Amino acid sequence: MEFLCYHRDRADSLTLRQELLEDHWSYMDRYEKEMIARGPTLTAVDGEPTGSVHILDLPDPAAARAFAFDEPGHQAGVYRDVLLRRWRNLLGRTMWDFPGGRTGGNRYLVLGLGAGRGADLALPSSGRDELIAYGPLLSDDGGTWLGTAALLRAADRDTARAVLTAGAYAAIEVHDWQFGGRS
Repeated sequence: MEFLCYHRDRADSLTLRQELLEDHWSYMDRYEKEMIARGPTLTAVDGEPTGSVHILDLPDPAAARAFAFDEPGHQAGVYRDVLLRRWRNLLGRTMWDFPGGRTGGNRYLVLGLGAGRGADLALPSSGRDELIAYGPLLSDDGGTWLGTAALLRAADRDTARAVLTAGAYAAIEVHDWQFGGRS
C-alpha cells in the first residue's frame, strides 16, 4: 500500500529542524527501499523549509502511522501537523526514475484536498513529461477519494496548480518542493 505523508513545520522550528537533520536522514535511510519520493517543501522567497514530503510503499495503515509519528522531527516537535493519506502511484515509478533528473527547473508539490466526487483520478492528458509523482489521496481502506497529490516540474506556481481541475476541490495548495535525501 502506498502512502503520502506531509509533515508541516511549526513556526520558528527551523533551528530544531537543522539540529535533527542527520537524525531525520538516518531515519529515512531505514525506508530507502520503500521510498517512492521525498523532499522538503520550501518558502518561495528564501527557500527555507516549510515541511517534509514522503511517499512510500508500506504494508498497512498502522505501518504508515508508525512511520509518520516515530520520525525524529515529529517526536521533537518540529511539525505543527501531519497529513497522512493512502495514495496510488499512477506513474508506477519513483522520483529517481523521473527523466528530468534531480535538478533544473522549478519543482512543486500540489495538493488538491477533496470535496465530494473524485477528480483527476487518471493522469492528465498534457504535461505528463513534467510529472515526478502523481496520484489520488484515499482513505485508509482505499475506498474513498480524499484528494489528489502531484510532484512536478513547472514554469511557475500557476502552471503547477493547473495540473488539477479548478473547482473540483475544497482547496488546492501549491508548495515549492525539491528532491530530498542525501546527495
